[in-house]
Amino acid sequence: MSLDLTAPVGELTRALVDVPSVSGDEAALAGAVEKALTAVDGLRVDRDGDAVVARTELGLPGRILLAGHLDTVPLAGNLPSRVVGGRLYGCGTSDMKAGVAVALRLAATLPVATPGAMSHDVTWVCYDHEEVEAARNGLRRLAARHRDWLDADLAILMEPTSGEIEAGCQGTLRVVVTLPGTRAHSARSWLGDNAIHKAGDLLRRLAGYRARTVTLDGCTYREGLCAVRIDGGVAGNVIPDRCQVTVNFRFAPDRGPDEAVAHVREVLGGYDVEVTDLVGGALPGLAAPHAAAFVAATGRVPVAKYGWTDVARFAELGIPALNYGPGDPNLAHARDEYVELAAIDEAERLLRAYLSGVS
Repeated sequence: MSLDLTAPVGELTRALVDVPSVSGDEAALAGAVEKALTAVDGLRVDRDGDAVVARTELGLPGRILLAGHLDTVPLAGNLPSRVVGGRLYGCGTSDMKAGVAVALRLAATLPVATPGAMSHDVTWVCYDHEEVEAARNGLRRLAARHRDWLDADLAILMEPTSGEIEAGCQGTLRVVVTLPGTRAHSARSWLGDNAIHKAGDLLRRLAGYRARTVTLDGCTYREGLCAVRIDGGVAGNVIPDRCQVTVNFRFAPDRGPDEAVAHVREVLGGYDVEVTDLVGGALPGLAAPHAAAFVAATGRVPVAKYGWTDVARFAELGIPALNYGPGDPNLAHARDEYVELAAIDEAERLLRAYLSGVS
């Protein structure tokens, strides 16, 4: 298949959406992206698995990296795409093929081969396996195998942000709390010890938890400690001897992972707690020169990112990173997911002006 990266950005978005690329099945789209970028004069193009990286090499003093993932969640009867009333509907429209389309069209239409016509060198990263477990994440793989491909003064992750700049991201921690009991026949319940009933005290503790709010670089992050799953029960006539409650802690980026674990263990003191998932957040990093310059150029007021994104991976590498993209994050993964075509046009206009130094 072929992609026309010079097509209007709404049309390019639709072309990307109409190539199914559920996590683990990105090869066709990655191949089309690689082929299209290789045809652009002035770009060096590399590929690792189903991740494609292109970059200018103009020798400019600063480098901006635009990153977006090619994969989507499983289809929900929402392909092929359709346009209704200025909205493009389809799987991955908002999360995040609209952002990828903006980045790719800029790669093909900016004067990337002309010294003096660009304000920054630019790197484009289109990667795989973002919507699944972290161990398979294509950006993580690139960082491990090709750290130099990701060198930049600022990374802009084109996750859906409704056109706002979302700074940093929360960390996330999941633990499983195991509640023991004694099995017995439910007709003689007094002979047993009901593990499910014991969850009541734990749930009351979580319901009464007072979450912290913290402001960093003018961005306010709200934490949350919540039960997200309960597993227990043996049969309809058995007093259960085991119940497990999964608890998720979304923590502000001023807490490190170890501190977050210690806090949860303190709050859940007296319970058997097992950490099953843990990843740190990213500080806003708005004082970094290129981040401050991007914020000033856009005229946006940065806000906190609720949730975890791959800006945290860039932060681990010492690269300032921001979230900015045309989609609505509240529509991500929805059956009726869509993106406003006008929002895609606006994102392209803003980034084109910034990367070419036009005020």
